[in-house]
Amino acid sequence: MANEMQKTTPFGMRDKVGYMFGDFANDFTFILSSSFLMKFYTDVMGVSAGVVGMIMMIARFVDAFTDVTMGQIVDRSKPTRDGKFRPWLKRMCGPVAIASFLIFQSGLAGMSYGFKVAWLFVTYILWGSIFYTSVNIPYGSMASAISADPKDRAELSTWRTIGSTLASLVIGVGTPMVAYVTVNGQTVLSGSRMTIIAGVFSVCAILCYLLCFNLVRERVDVPANDSKMDIGKMLKSVFTNRALLGIIAAALFLLLAMLTMQGMAGYVFPNFYGSAAAQSTASLLSSVLILLVCAPFASKLANRFGKKELATVSCIVATVLEVICFVLKPTNVWVYVGFFCAAFICLGFFNTIIWAMITDVIDDSEVRNGIREDGTIYAVYSFARKLGQAFSSGLTGGLLTMIGYSAATAFDPEVTMGIFNISCIAPAIGFMAVALSLFFIYPLTKQKVEENVAALAQRHNK
Repeated sequence: MANEMQKTTPFGMRDKVGYMFGDFANDFTFILSSSFLMKFYTDVMGVSAGVVGMIMMIARFVDAFTDVTMGQIVDRSKPTRDGKFRPWLKRMCGPVAIASFLIFQSGLAGMSYGFKVAWLFVTYILWGSIFYTSVNIPYGSMASAISADPKDRAELSTWRTIGSTLASLVIGVGTPMVAYVTVNGQTVLSGSRMTIIAGVFSVCAILCYLLCFNLVRERVDVPANDSKMDIGKMLKSVFTNRALLGIIAAALFLLLAMLTMQGMAGYVFPNFYGSAAAQSTASLLSSVLILLVCAPFASKLANRFGKKELATVSCIVATVLEVICFVLKPTNVWVYVGFFCAAFICLGFFNTIIWAMITDVIDDSEVRNGIREDGTIYAVYSFARKLGQAFSSGLTGGLLTMIGYSAATAFDPEVTMGIFNISCIAPAIGFMAVALSLFFIYPLTKQKVEENVAALAQRHNK
């Protein structure tokens, strides 16, 4: 049971800022990996993009076991004096940061090809499938324990997005400015600088996790689930839960769109447009616009029109923008930056409210089944996000290999045009798939969410 001091401390800005730092911590390693890992291994370590993408895909399928296992561990764990979810932040912040740093070791570039592939495989599994899972699932599940009020949870979702956006700002803007150097008139990635950057971000991740632990309080008792784990029953619950299926599909395609945009930015800006500065500017502008536009207005628009409705429309607009950019093929890098930022704003609206949508799914499941399964549902959702990351990496790596990309051909005109096409087409497909998933599968309209909140309030007050 959460201790009395935590329960009597009112929900407020301290919790919101603390929860923001949690996502900031997550993304110091997650965004670094999704944005620069493939670029680092293709250009610095000399590993084929197809091989890198395949390893990243394999790792995410390992998550099919580790995510669900961690969800079960969290659901079955008994609350301590620090709460049920918070202790995991302190326990696992060191391992996840160290594993992330080990991935980016440029000093190993001279080793054999097989050794480098094995090193990537082992360190990437340790980081993503084991340590990141063991901190991310308790962190995400913790939102329902911080407050039972749906409005408070929506605010936590907004502040989580602020944390993610600030991380994108630091990593997306700062990394290209430091990591790229000019060699023979070409913009290339420096391996030694990337290693230093990874180390700095790992330290920052630990500090942010500890800030989250110290600022956030758990107020809602979430008792340990002592029922015997039944895989068949759990899978049946997943595949008969339309809300969960809808959000899983949307999350998978959202990550496909978002991570392809982020990953291809490391190729389209330096290789097609020859401007690492434009990559930094695009990250800066998109992050600032999300903070100025999405963070203050997403919750208000969602409260008025519904979360599902807002997310669906924003993804349709993003699809249209990507298609227009592909057709126009702007030669001016700043026109491309404009399209990039506009699409990211659309993505930002969905990203700002998606965490509140997860709590809606958890509430819906409790209404239907009478059991609260925060950890398990969040684990299944987290696995879907990792599948999106995997498919994005595999797709990006496969498409880069298909157009003939390597360190030797990185600036050939045919290859760079292929890079531009991928940077528009893949996100467009992802955004449209998100909109279709939400419209046809996800059933939690504004009215249905309000009905579930009322039903649970009545049930809990009995």
